[in-house]
Amino acid sequence: MALKTFSRRVLFKLLNHGVAASDKPIRAQNAAATVVARSSVRDYYNNGNPRFPMPGGAAHVRVVDLRSDTVTKPGPAMRQAMAEAEVGDDVMGEDPTVNELQKIAADMFGMEGALFVPTGTMSNLIAVMVHCRERGDEMIVGDLSHIHVYEQGGSAQLAGVHSTTVTTLPDGTFDLEQLELKIRHGYPDSHYPRSRLICVENTHNIQGGRVLPMTFLQEVRALADKYGLSVHMDGARVMNAAVAQGVPPSTILQNTHTVSVCLSKGLGAPLGTMLAGPQDFISQAVRCRKALGGGMRQAGIVAAAGKLSLLDMVRRLEEDHCNAKTFAQALLDCDPALFAVDMAAVETNIVRFSLQESSLSPSEFCARMGRVCEGEEAALGQGTQVLMYPHFGNSVRAVWHLGISPEDTQLAIQKMQFVASQFLKENHRAQ
Repeated sequence: MALKTFSRRVLFKLLNHGVAASDKPIRAQNAAATVVARSSVRDYYNNGNPRFPMPGGAAHVRVVDLRSDTVTKPGPAMRQAMAEAEVGDDVMGEDPTVNELQKIAADMFGMEGALFVPTGTMSNLIAVMVHCRERGDEMIVGDLSHIHVYEQGGSAQLAGVHSTTVTTLPDGTFDLEQLELKIRHGYPDSHYPRSRLICVENTHNIQGGRVLPMTFLQEVRALADKYGLSVHMDGARVMNAAVAQGVPPSTILQNTHTVSVCLSKGLGAPLGTMLAGPQDFISQAVRCRKALGGGMRQAGIVAAAGKLSLLDMVRRLEEDHCNAKTFAQALLDCDPALFAVDMAAVETNIVRFSLQESSLSPSEFCARMGRVCEGEEAALGQGTQVLMYPHFGNSVRAVWHLGISPEDTQLAIQKMQFVASQFLKENHRAQ
């Protein structure tokens, strides 16, 4: 035991000595390199594999991380709330901070109850499991929805629920006539699954953070009521939608039966999603959460962060929307005209744009943005690594969040302009 204690102390001193011996430029380089190295491990949508080389000796490197709003980190106030949280056993329903968070969420969303769940993927899966309780039940989803594309087919894999798709339109909606045609009317004919659930996504991720129109949600709900179906909203970013439309989230959610709302994206919590709906739905959801391994014990430590997210972080989402629009406009104003972006589609914190030069692919553009280029420090006064991902449909996606300031946005614009001009010079020399 004494030997183990001694070994730990020696290791601790060595590690501390190594950190203390590092100078600031090296720390800055290593921090940037760490972010860059991790970002090259996987492309968010598997459209190529962008690589972001290390700064190559640059002493002044600034990293602007636009890969996702999931990269946000809790600030001092949130960390303090987590450290001081009153806790209990949440599986037994005895964690006061979790209970308070669930009450706040239910009231905010205009629902009877809410449940704190570790992740958005689990939350959506729980909703499907509760709405579609019999194996062979069917849900109707958009073909470009997060549930259908990016959640590993969990509804079929784990819940035994079949999916049928409708075509996702550019604004994140789908054609209501096509939706109605997808509803099965043959039950209990043994040849067919039974339609149970319609899923919508607001804001719509793949389509660039589009806000679903209120009229669309009303029409979907009317169609669901007509045929006895339920409506679930993947509302991972529904608070962005509420801010963009200038309405409380309950106004949007009055057209759905249940909703999943992420706390760890623009709202800045380290983890967690709120699943909300009628009380009998929540009672069943508790059972499903436990079966999926989502029952947490002293979860108040992270629920405290969720409370701050809902109470203090919603209004500031407008800053992200403003910064995103600033960047999108700069893309349009860029000379040479290298980028195409629909400004009307930039409604929240996501900018999706394409490149008009076929010789510059989204993967190559992201790689150039993510490394410090030759001559960049001399031209811009410092090196900047702007991290973003190639996106669906041969485009690029950039996402704003609380870690990105207006100054960071201007740095991203300068880097984009520098990359565009360097590319043009290279093409000119090659001709």
